[in-house]
Amino acid sequence: MTASSSSAARRWRISSFTLALMCAMPIAGAASAFDQADADFKGRIWVRDVVVPGGHAVLEGVSFVPGQKITLTRGQTVLNPQTPYQANEKGEFKASIEIPADAAPGLHAIVVNASEPNATALHNLKISPVLPLSGAEKFQVDSKKLVPGLYQVVYSPSNNALYVTSAVGRPPVKASKLLKLNPETLAIEAQVDALPVEGRDDGHLYAVYGVGVDEVNGNVWTTNTRDNSVAVYRASDLKLVKQFEPGVLPHGRDIVVDTANGKVFASGSGQIAVFDAKTLAPLTVIEPKSTVRGENFAPASLALDVANGKLYTVSMSTPEAAVIDTASGTVERIIDIPGTRSAIGVAVNPEGQRLYVTAQGSDNLLIVDLRDGKVLHDVKTGAGPLNVSYDAVSGLAYVANRGAGSITVVDADGKIVANLDGGTYPNHLGTDGKGHVFVVNKSKGADDPNGDHIRRVSPKR
Repeated sequence: MTASSSSAARRWRISSFTLALMCAMPIAGAASAFDQADADFKGRIWVRDVVVPGGHAVLEGVSFVPGQKITLTRGQTVLNPQTPYQANEKGEFKASIEIPADAAPGLHAIVVNASEPNATALHNLKISPVLPLSGAEKFQVDSKKLVPGLYQVVYSPSNNALYVTSAVGRPPVKASKLLKLNPETLAIEAQVDALPVEGRDDGHLYAVYGVGVDEVNGNVWTTNTRDNSVAVYRASDLKLVKQFEPGVLPHGRDIVVDTANGKVFASGSGQIAVFDAKTLAPLTVIEPKSTVRGENFAPASLALDVANGKLYTVSMSTPEAAVIDTASGTVERIIDIPGTRSAIGVAVNPEGQRLYVTAQGSDNLLIVDLRDGKVLHDVKTGAGPLNVSYDAVSGLAYVANRGAGSITVVDADGKIVANLDGGTYPNHLGTDGKGHVFVVNKSKGADDPNGDHIRRVSPKR
């Protein structure tokens, strides 16, 4: 080695050592990797719209520290590599990230990294599958605009009428009606406003949400979700029969009437309340117990099998369904339903012993064999399947996809027969036992031409 090359080598070794030393030493003014963390961090992210492959996720950050900087990562990928988002003086920010066209539908863990001060949170971003509309030529669909805030629909054979609930906005709820419709023309035959809540001066009503019909005693039962209550109306003219005091049913959802046993079942937070259909008196409370360690069963929709004396419900908090004996009011068994997240809708085919379950969190319909509890079919229906109804005449299941704005029709083998336009926010369905399915949807606002409709869907002969 020459003198010049030896000198160059020494200079390289010195430079390398100096560089390594500089990297190891903290830079003046730079934050430490372990500086003071935000012990009271409450920052979180909301994604309010449906996210699909090839689209955008519109993010809303809330409860951050004003001025806090936010970087989002998915695995090793930084989703906002150019500039961190920064919370405004209210601790909020809005942003949009592009979703690749080849993104896999499902839940994707997004790490929310905040700095100044440091904090970390996790957000599960749901990417929903896209199911194109199809099969419209196979069905007759008739539609009629009703009133704002449609929630549920039920058909009454003895009255040959549809009963529909509506409620607008969050408390104070100042607009809420119970409607009686002609099932052939879809015209409103009668309507009544919900009763004002006593002791309040803000116009808040006992708004009606869930609905069920007592064919024997001639009553219509409703849940007053916002006020933890239940109300009973006369089916003939919608005259109020009884308004229960708040507290009888926490955050009520569905309500069904078991005419064989003279009982009314209503689902609420962690329980199913039981009432006497004739005397209207509260009887008992059923509390299904989850088999998932450390979790609670949260009853959502209800499906009644009068002939076999069974009541079915699904849990929003765990991947489970419960089978309840209607005569005794006891929980017979809990069925595991793998593949569901935030299960909410349920329907039953008594003859075929099939349970239909929709899950908003996993964007699917599952068909379960009630004899052994096995999942037979897992059908991706689109974003946000909210409710499901089974039509015994056609043997088809109808799914209201609130997020996708569609109605997916599925046969007994789990094959999609059609995916129909459901307008804005399809919310609930009901059958009349004659081959017709009725679907109500909500609107985005007063000027939405595709919302607040009822649809009658029938297979063409």
